[in-house]
Amino acid sequence: MAGFSALERTATFEKMNTEDFDLLIIGGGITGAGIALDAATRGLKVALVEMQDFASGTSSRSTKLVHGGLRYLKQFQIKEVAELGKERAIVYENGPHVTTPEWMLLPFHKGGTFGKFSTSFGLRVYDFLAGVKKKERRTMLSLDETIRKVPIVKKDGLLGGGLYVEYRTDDARLTIEVIKAAEANGAVITNYAKAERFIYNEKNQAIGAEIKDVLTEKTISIRAKKIVNATGPWVDDVREIDGSKSKKHLILSKGVHLVFDQSVFPLQQAVYFDAPDGRMVFAIPRDGKTYIGTTDTFYDGDRVSIDITKEDRTYIMGAIRYMFPDLQVVETDIESGWAGIRPLIHEEGKDPSEISRKDEIWESEKGLITIAGGKLTGYRKMAETVVNIVVEKLNEDGNEKFGPSITKNLPISGGDIGGSSKLEQFLNEKSREAVRLGLEEQEGRRLSKMYGSNIDTVLSYLEEPKTPIPRVLYAQLMYAIHHEMAVKPTDFFIRRTGALLFDMATVMAWKDHVLAEMSGLFGWTEEERMHYAKELDQEITTATTAVEF
Repeated sequence: MAGFSALERTATFEKMNTEDFDLLIIGGGITGAGIALDAATRGLKVALVEMQDFASGTSSRSTKLVHGGLRYLKQFQIKEVAELGKERAIVYENGPHVTTPEWMLLPFHKGGTFGKFSTSFGLRVYDFLAGVKKKERRTMLSLDETIRKVPIVKKDGLLGGGLYVEYRTDDARLTIEVIKAAEANGAVITNYAKAERFIYNEKNQAIGAEIKDVLTEKTISIRAKKIVNATGPWVDDVREIDGSKSKKHLILSKGVHLVFDQSVFPLQQAVYFDAPDGRMVFAIPRDGKTYIGTTDTFYDGDRVSIDITKEDRTYIMGAIRYMFPDLQVVETDIESGWAGIRPLIHEEGKDPSEISRKDEIWESEKGLITIAGGKLTGYRKMAETVVNIVVEKLNEDGNEKFGPSITKNLPISGGDIGGSSKLEQFLNEKSREAVRLGLEEQEGRRLSKMYGSNIDTVLSYLEEPKTPIPRVLYAQLMYAIHHEMAVKPTDFFIRRTGALLFDMATVMAWKDHVLAEMSGLFGWTEEERMHYAKELDQEITTATTAVEF
């Protein structure tokens, strides 16, 4: 199964159907990916199935930040700030190509939530608790310095600002890189594979699951000693299949982000600010765009296709006008957007205000282990905790003795460049190589940052036969299919490249050619080709719902 190719899915299903596993993971978001990597690197035989594409749920629809947990300091959650800060540093070192330090400006205004003293003190405490590197520790800015950083910021009542470091990421690519690292370490993994029912032994303990290939509707059985449910917003559905009973259940919260071109929202400095209702909102520059969010409203609708409503738009536009009043941004300037849902844990008998955003793990009477909640930043530690439980149970059962986690200092796929301190040297070197292959230096640098130590494999596809698709896009497409299990055009344009969110012009210009190329490779029927074309058009419509009135 070398290369993690979408063209090898049949062989992957056959392997899952005929071999026995120590662990079956249901769910291919960042949590399931992390569990697969941790377990596989300890020597467990691992299978992972995802009913949609990897990272297609919450793990591709976040604010795209590896948070250090500053907002939890405001709630005096000291332990969380310390843990998240340390984990953030680990995520960065293990995958510096998909995680970037981003200086964040926290402006403070007269009468606002934060004042000069509270901002300075809070950021200093945050730096200490989170173990922030000396060069990334907070800096306080005067009124004039704050305006120079963000000329469009609200000046009425402005007193100054604080600069601190967050870490920007591509959440979907981070998930894919962790998945690929797990596969490279022996895990057997596929997308578009849905767990439909569990298999139990004579003691009524779960020992496997029936899995349906969503694309072909063929069903296989996977046998495993332990099963983990890491399906995010769908954990209650999986627990229901198992017949699990618990006082705890999920409540979903929707978060929306809107994207603008920097020609209309010229933000060069990321800003974290108070919205009129007191919620904190991020505005972040990325690749010639500015994206802003998020909302936080309870949600009980479709979990696959989540619409951006008029109310969502109105809230974010109100936040923009409040903090950037000099901007002449109107609703028709919105280029695209995305909506995601956060699974929060609520316990029966408790007040709604006690809904937990922390991760929790519980085990059913039939042995199904479920993990729910948690944050992107803490995915590695969450995975370690889950696999510790699995290993303890396997060791108790008299099986092979599995050891402790080794992921703390383990590069993810693409991250094998010698740590963050070597990133700049790596990018310069690979940019020059890309130039020798006929690319612009800036393009070479972008690709090298996107794919990290896998860049040579990506660039190898530049030499393929000519096609109407631009050679860089074609190389990315071939790499996504042959090495990242991209099965559909939506996989490629949304989760492998992010183009549908941040480069809609490329999607619109080349979607038909990409569809034709994939159709030829996979041997789609005309009916299948039309289905995937319609699916992509629907995703484009969903992403641009924000601009329709």
